[in-house]
Amino acid sequence: MNHSRLFLFAAGAGLITACAPQNAKTAMDEAFAEAQRMADSITVPTFCADTFNITSFGASTTADANTNKAAICAAIDSCSTTGGGVVLIPNGAWTTGPLTLKSNVNLHLADSASLLFSTNYADYAETVVTRWEGLDCQNLHPLIYADSTVNVAITGKGVIDGQGSNDNWWFMKGKKAYGYEEGKLNQKPARDMLLAYDRNNTPLGDRKVFGVEDALRPQLVNICNSRNVLIEGVTLKNSPFWTLHPLNITDLTVRGVRFDNYGPNGDGCDPEGCKNVLIEDCFFNTGDDCIAIKSGRNNDGRRSARPTENVYVRNCEMANGHGGVVLGSEISGGFKNLWVENCKMDSPELDRVIRIKTSDCRGGVIENVWVRNVTVGKCDECVLKINLLYEPEENCDHIYPPIVRNVNLKNVTSSSSKYGVFIDGLASSPTNVENINVEDCHFNGVEKGNKISAATNVNFTGLFINGEEIASPEL
Repeated sequence: MNHSRLFLFAAGAGLITACAPQNAKTAMDEAFAEAQRMADSITVPTFCADTFNITSFGASTTADANTNKAAICAAIDSCSTTGGGVVLIPNGAWTTGPLTLKSNVNLHLADSASLLFSTNYADYAETVVTRWEGLDCQNLHPLIYADSTVNVAITGKGVIDGQGSNDNWWFMKGKKAYGYEEGKLNQKPARDMLLAYDRNNTPLGDRKVFGVEDALRPQLVNICNSRNVLIEGVTLKNSPFWTLHPLNITDLTVRGVRFDNYGPNGDGCDPEGCKNVLIEDCFFNTGDDCIAIKSGRNNDGRRSARPTENVYVRNCEMANGHGGVVLGSEISGGFKNLWVENCKMDSPELDRVIRIKTSDCRGGVIENVWVRNVTVGKCDECVLKINLLYEPEENCDHIYPPIVRNVNLKNVTSSSSKYGVFIDGLASSPTNVENINVEDCHFNGVEKGNKISAATNVNFTGLFINGEEIASPEL
């Protein structure tokens, strides 16, 4: 049928010819129109013009971490209690301990300013309520933390350096590759304890308060239970653990941020339980996932039942990382509505471009993923990976089969990878991966083609691998 022309008959009128619009919107167009409406609805915080220079509160580039921490926190407190404004970190290198942001405060780093966080672990011993790998806990104070705030920001062109390295923090992963040696602090016993608390549904108040000896490394920036949050312009580097971890945030903007973090679990930006998120014009070079979207792990995630929803990623560049844009693996609370467009990804150390990872321990319904206009140079494993068998050795008492549906890629190009599309679903439930659509995509330098198992309704329209058009799989 020729869809460009419709022929209609009306009584007494003869033949009427009506031309359909030549540029009719596709489902992809409609999806990104919705993404723009969502982005336009986000409340970006604004601040009073009052400026609180940390030097007025006793900070000095020659002072120790505790002195500068006290001065910066005093500036933050004064700013927040007097109606809000800008807490200025002037040019220079400022050693500090952990900081707590307050409502209506914009922590602004001048162009040549650096915050260098203490590597004395005891400085972080004042614990806070947070999540660690998607599990509820009281743990070491993140390097920058906020809880139950409104209108907070970290802005400027300066550098926030967690000073993580194989000598500081990273060895606690317990792997020799990151400097671990027998007898050093190791996170594994505490991590196993936390997983057991989750399996047993132990209330947070009955769980151990984790200290330095437990080695559950803190996040660089962890903002929790807040709304109207802006992270803009800064460089975030060398985090002990995840770099930017927004937890239970409504209206989050991450703009023009550079993420440099080569450490273990060195994710770039991990929004968890968040609603209405815009990530744009950012650069990622990480030791783990560049962007990893989460909603809690196992029972803790299901109990809070707070999905992440409405995440728009655009105009970003990804270099090293386990995945470019990732859903999971701590995704038990579910997810809906991801839009990714106009991004560049290129590195032999970038494993995957779009990745969905979960398991029947973690579960979750993951739906409505829209990706277009992404240019990929090299990636190691595949362009699209959907894995419902992630960490199959995990110990869980009950089965929660995950569901992944409505994943759409259009105009994605790549020059080198092992696979194009790699789907590893549940053999017992092949309909749990459903409606996967790849359109007008060109994957070159592919070593092994596609690998697809246990999925339903996988459609290829104009998918070319190494120059050959690939038909939709017979499943």
